[in-house]
Amino acid sequence: MGRRRMAGRRSRQHGPGIAWRLAFVCGLVFLASMSPARAAPPPDADPAQAPWFNSLRQPGSGISCCSIADCRPVDYRTVGDHYEAFIEGEWRPVPPEKVLTRADNPTGRAVVCWTKISGIMCFVRGPET
Repeated sequence: MGRRRMAGRRSRQHGPGIAWRLAFVCGLVFLASMSPARAAPPPDADPAQAPWFNSLRQPGSGISCCSIADCRPVDYRTVGDHYEAFIEGEWRPVPPEKVLTRADNPTGRAVVCWTKISGIMCFVRGPET
């Protein structure tokens, strides 16, 4: 028997290759949209304080609290046995494990390192009055 040709039909042997590539590209686009944009320092940030902000490390893990871009001076208060920081118009409880004991705060105010995704990463009290 000879070869049979099917007129007008081509064999498509794409298999999972194209579907896999499409899923991979869609996944990359999704992940890129999930990663936070690099934050900018507040408009009144003092670049001379950047080394201090960069020195802040999360208690227990030693991971950076981020930088001057994620850390902001905030109002704070003591409520019972914990602190609360005023962030984006509301009082938020500061987890006790996120409080840094630092006497070298150059800002003159309490500082919180916070993002919408991670929440409070570090908190440094302001000077006691």
